[in-house]
Amino acid sequence: MNEKIRVLVVGCGHMGASHARAYHRMPEFDIVGVVSRGPETRRRLAQELGGLPEYDSFEKALADTKPDAVSINTYPDTHAEYAKKSLEAGAHVFAEKPLADTVEDARAVVDLAQRTGKKVVVGYILRHHPSWTRFVEIARTLGKPLVMRMNLNQQSAGSEWYTHRQLLSSVSPIVDCGVHYVDIMCQMTRARPIRVHAIGARLSNEISAAMYNYGQLQVIFEDGSVGWYEAGWGPMMSETAYFVKDVIGPKGCVSIVGPESAAGSSDINLHTQTSRLRVHFSETDALGNFARQDELIDLLDEPGHQELCDREQAYFLRAIREDLDVSEHLEDAVSSLRIVLAADDSFRSGQVVRL
Repeated sequence: MNEKIRVLVVGCGHMGASHARAYHRMPEFDIVGVVSRGPETRRRLAQELGGLPEYDSFEKALADTKPDAVSINTYPDTHAEYAKKSLEAGAHVFAEKPLADTVEDARAVVDLAQRTGKKVVVGYILRHHPSWTRFVEIARTLGKPLVMRMNLNQQSAGSEWYTHRQLLSSVSPIVDCGVHYVDIMCQMTRARPIRVHAIGARLSNEISAAMYNYGQLQVIFEDGSVGWYEAGWGPMMSETAYFVKDVIGPKGCVSIVGPESAAGSSDINLHTQTSRLRVHFSETDALGNFARQDELIDLLDEPGHQELCDREQAYFLRAIREDLDVSEHLEDAVSSLRIVLAADDSFRSGQVVRL
């Protein structure tokens, strides 16, 4: 029987806690410690999961516990550093998205994983959602070029706005959230991105003058497909049309009919739930009328946020135990990061970025 995989959880915020709960309920994993600079958050999670060893230093935790795997759920500017140190220490890595805050660092992590023979899995949670998988599959049947329209604006206040302000100290919304949806676009087109343009605005004096909390990117692919993604965070954001997931091709379109919640855009479960898919067919009859009615697809398997995290970690387990080839997964992670970082450069320079 395989021995348990000893995993060190780094970062005890929302995503770190969710992934720790996944490891805790999986008999194949054994959590050897939790790491966070915030003692209250760290202690709360450690006690919830039965009294785990606590650390405020990643380096000390890595040296003391000598884990088989490290789960990195910190702010993006630490992902690459922690991933490289973990790989060098002989551990597999699960890293929340984005893999790094520069393309060069992301590439360095991927190259190091190849040299060490260790697995690196990036937290692209939508890849583990059956409804989003179906969304991609249907989009691929619509012909080329595709027009992909997606957004996720979040009206946040209180602790949620505090978390967003902390994130905004190192990453913009179109980078942090955008990698998810740009990754979806890349899966749909499977074409090379060639140009990126972005606009944005700083809508709050509570964030750095060098940062913006609203942005929109536009990306053009080699096959003629185009996509835009919009993201904004903060108490000023609108609750109108905050959830758009829509793909159009010559043969019709497919859209996610988003769920509703009393909590609105701040409800993290809404970020992945689909409710249903609506498929429209462009074919017309001899009289010019639509030949087929729209199709509404209700998908029974609609996992919540925690279950999706469980599925992510089940994939991480398979990658390790079954020696899965994750090279394409990592190349996609670098590609989507390249696009959103180019969008960030475009916003700051005011110029179109050619890839």
